[in-house]
Amino acid sequence: MFHTDLLCGGEARPASNGASFERRNPATGQVATVAAAATLDDADAAVAAARDAFPAWSALAPGARRALLLKAADKMEALRGRFVEAGIEEVGGAPVWYQFNVTLAANMLREAASMTTQVAGEVIPSDVPGSLAMGVRQACGVVVGIAPWNAPVILGTRAVAMPLACGNTVILKASELCPALHRLIGQAFADAGFPPGVVNVITNAPHDAPAIVERLIAHPAVRRINFTGSTRVGRIIAEQAARHLKPVLLELGGKNPLVILDDADLDEAVEAAAFSAFFNQGQICMSADRIIVDSKIADDFVRKLAAKTATLKAARSDAPLAGMVDPSAASRVAAMLQDARARGATVTQLDETVDGNIMQPAIVDGVTTDMLVYQEESFGPIVSVLRFDSDEEAIRLANDSEYGLSSAVFSRDIGRAMAVARRIESGICHINGPTVHDEAHMPFGGVKGSGYGRFGGRAAIAEFTDLRWITIQTTPRHYPI
Repeated sequence: MFHTDLLCGGEARPASNGASFERRNPATGQVATVAAAATLDDADAAVAAARDAFPAWSALAPGARRALLLKAADKMEALRGRFVEAGIEEVGGAPVWYQFNVTLAANMLREAASMTTQVAGEVIPSDVPGSLAMGVRQACGVVVGIAPWNAPVILGTRAVAMPLACGNTVILKASELCPALHRLIGQAFADAGFPPGVVNVITNAPHDAPAIVERLIAHPAVRRINFTGSTRVGRIIAEQAARHLKPVLLELGGKNPLVILDDADLDEAVEAAAFSAFFNQGQICMSADRIIVDSKIADDFVRKLAAKTATLKAARSDAPLAGMVDPSAASRVAAMLQDARARGATVTQLDETVDGNIMQPAIVDGVTTDMLVYQEESFGPIVSVLRFDSDEEAIRLANDSEYGLSSAVFSRDIGRAMAVARRIESGICHINGPTVHDEAHMPFGGVKGSGYGRFGGRAAIAEFTDLRWITIQTTPRHYPI
């Protein structure tokens, strides 16, 4: 069992009133973590610590920030075993998933380190004689990052890595479902020797989350917010940020299409589809919810995908697929399958039994628009198959969703695939690759109901800096009065 505290001003401390909350193992029901339940005063203290640390951190030479970020990456990898253990206990996924989380998160820190010298501006030609005009990017202040549970180390680290590289100080608002995992991220920064107050971590009881988030957003010292999570909550956060005229970066839900044209390599498409749909039990924002396949090859594709899916078993052991985040999530997804069956769909699933947080992957064929699997993001180990007769119809089906995060197109004709990809309404599209694909330096984000703004590399610099117009008058200036 893990016991976690808050990280505030460089100190590990309990909640100001001594309160705590429990996170239970989704497979066993036993207590996995007892975590400090932050109060509104604790939220204020974290912001104050970040505010006070900002002047020195933003003035630190980029090379010094780079060195600390690189050291934090090494310290994160040194905590790998604890991250994996906490992930299994708190969120129920497979060990390989948390191993991958640590590797990518550490690389995100290294990529952020490389960006410290890229926070650049430009000289802008001016019509005023003797005026040297510049566009200068500067750190904006305190940044609040709100991270989810599903890719906990990756997304928790992403919430703070580039803000730090740009010279901001940060508060990581941990998920109530994985407080120990997110607190370990803060520990990596502490172990690396980050100055007090530069990185702060707040954990809170589930029922306190709305008040804590509202307090953080409203604080005058907070200048940016980033949130990764559901579209429903993202809308609430965007509304609150708008009331205070604060920019917010949102990476939200997805109902990601994988389009297979009639000239695709079916074997490659099957491997990518299975990975995209079922890895981490489909609990990835980029997971393929919909496979949109040409009618001429659909039967062969479904047969091959079913054979592949039969090799993927969910279990509490070190199986290819592990468990979902909790039993209620498995029950919700099972209800979507039952709705599809009742409305005439064909569901291919080795075992319909839901055992706590364990459910087996499923393929839903014969999907119609009135089914829940067509309308809602599943965020589980199920995938719908939709058939089309023309590229135009494939594009229409791909875009028939409020979401627009990730997508993929399979075809041997790259020109044709590119033409389809350009018309899919998504922030990300991969040709002949899976919908689930992330690299630390790539511009990551969505459109429509999947949010706005971009994490990753140079694209994130614009999100976490202020662009200022600064001039130097180098000669006497003429004035009309």
